[in-house]
Amino acid sequence: MASVLVIPIIVVTIVGLLGYLIYKFLVYDIICKRNVSQTLKRYDIIETPSQIIKEYHRSQGKRLSDREIQNLEKHYRQNEPDEFLSMYDSIRDRSKNSGREDSL
Repeated sequence: MASVLVIPIIVVTIVGLLGYLIYKFLVYDIICKRNVSQTLKRYDIIETPSQIIKEYHRSQGKRLSDREIQNLEKHYRQNEPDEFLSMYDSIRDRSKNSGREDSL
């Protein structure tokens, strides 16, 4: 009699846990990636998020490995998507300011 209640509860728990894990690690990242791509496209930014991270840190004087860039991209994509626009603006401002200094 107890197995009639326990087995369905275990099955539902396993299905629910698998659904959550699939959402958390696969679907959520895909949704975040699409949103960041749409945001960059909306502002006519042709660089990819990884290119933006690489250029930003290069302008800061830091060299990052490809693995570090991937980790930062995933972190920013899921937790701070507006950071890509901030980094892009910073890169653009530095290039404009360095162009002005060269012409003086």
